[in-house]
Amino acid sequence: MSEGTMQLRAQRDQRDQQAKRAKRLTRVLVGAAAVPVMLVAAGCSSDSGSGDGKDKAAEESAASKSASPSPTVQAAAFRKLPEPCSVVTKKTLDDLVPKGDSGKEGSSNDTAVRASCSWDSLDDNGVKGSQFRWLSVSMLRFESDVTRGEGDKLAHDYYQKQLKDAQGVEGAKSVKTAPVSGTGDEASMVRYDLKKKEGTFKQQTVVARVENVVITLDYNGAGLAGDKTPDADDLAKDAQKAAKEAVAAVTKANGGADGGTSGGKSSGSPSASKSPSDAASQSASASPRKSG
Repeated sequence: MSEGTMQLRAQRDQRDQQAKRAKRLTRVLVGAAAVPVMLVAAGCSSDSGSGDGKDKAAEESAASKSASPSPTVQAAAFRKLPEPCSVVTKKTLDDLVPKGDSGKEGSSNDTAVRASCSWDSLDDNGVKGSQFRWLSVSMLRFESDVTRGEGDKLAHDYYQKQLKDAQGVEGAKSVKTAPVSGTGDEASMVRYDLKKKEGTFKQQTVVARVENVVITLDYNGAGLAGDKTPDADDLAKDAQKAAKEAVAAVTKANGGADGGTSGGKSSGSPSASKSPSDAASQSASASPRKSG
């Protein structure tokens, strides 16, 4: 092989190697250019996901704000009841049940919700007969409840029920109902005669509401064994006096003024706005009407 031929082959080999290096360089450059494109695409995808998360959070926040608030009810004004056998003064007891024994407290599973006391006397006048008297005071306190309503509204409903029960006593004659002023937020008296084999009993029932407490006071009298029948008007005045003292005792037990005749802000209707007693304990039946 001549020297010229060898030189041509060397030049050709050199060109081939240069061409191969150029192809490899082109592939590297193309690959490098593709990397930013992928990164940009990935960035766009990431931004889109982040935006969706913000939108979802905003929607949840808006839904939370638009949701209705939890129901609430104003707490009842009175939280307790006085000792039931002390709601009427000793002087008044001496007038209403002369020579009577000490009061008999009624049974209750929660004296802060329900309490009662009763007194009776039999004044024996020998051959002239005797005078019988019976006095009973019962109190029922209502708590506010989100499902049942405000305490004073529940008490108002029970007040009306007690009046209806007093007006519908079996055997009652000459039933009369009249409002009683200056006794709590609302009060009424039901009067009637009840004839028994022992004599005619004159019944006076005062139902009063002061805030979220209902007081039912029963007072009756009779002349037995030939003694004269007591004057109904006198009995009515005594019953009203005792009822006012009971209302004052409830108010005082809850921090109100002693001797006040009205513990609430309203008159004749529940307060505009007012835990936790058993609903069953707040659906008491009417107080018994004892008549000897």
